[in-house]
Amino acid sequence: MKITYREIIKGIVTLIGVTMLFSCEGNLNEVRALQNPADAPAGTANGILMKYTDSGRVVATLKSPKMFDFENKDFPYREFPEGVYIEFFGKDNEKSTVTADYGIVYSGTGLVDLRGNVVIFTADSTLLEGEQLYWDQNQSWVFTDRENQIKFPDGSFNEGMGFDSNQNFDKFNFRTNSGIQNIDESEK
Repeated sequence: MKITYREIIKGIVTLIGVTMLFSCEGNLNEVRALQNPADAPAGTANGILMKYTDSGRVVATLKSPKMFDFENKDFPYREFPEGVYIEFFGKDNEKSTVTADYGIVYSGTGLVDLRGNVVIFTADSTLLEGEQLYWDQNQSWVFTDRENQIKFPDGSFNEGMGFDSNQNFDKFNFRTNSGIQNIDESEK
């Protein structure tokens, strides 16, 4: 059997065409999702800086490279797929910070879900690190069922799976943990 130059070219063109069809399949689903208004975000923002105020005083700032606003859904939320950095300012302008690789805020419930390298550094130098953390804004409560590590200003620390706390981090309930606690026995 003799293969001609024309058949070789025809085979190469067919191979390129089939390759292009299969390589576009992954992006085709993304394009379809963008064309469907029901699945599309109400808005997209890049390089955002949001400031939250209370009686004219800045109480928090939020920075993120990207935000998707899905407030048009039955269960509205805002998604921060490329991470988030938040600063909270107290009454005496003391600052606490929160960073995470991913964040989502559910408007209807007031629940915030932070994931990936979550780090909280409070104004009193308490440091919390974990892979996922939830904050219930309505109840002023923070909790997780994942691994976490907490270092307190007095040198105490805890490592374990799961805890819940008030948002000021002065009342904790640990599930499974190990660590060192410094107790001041002079207070009776």
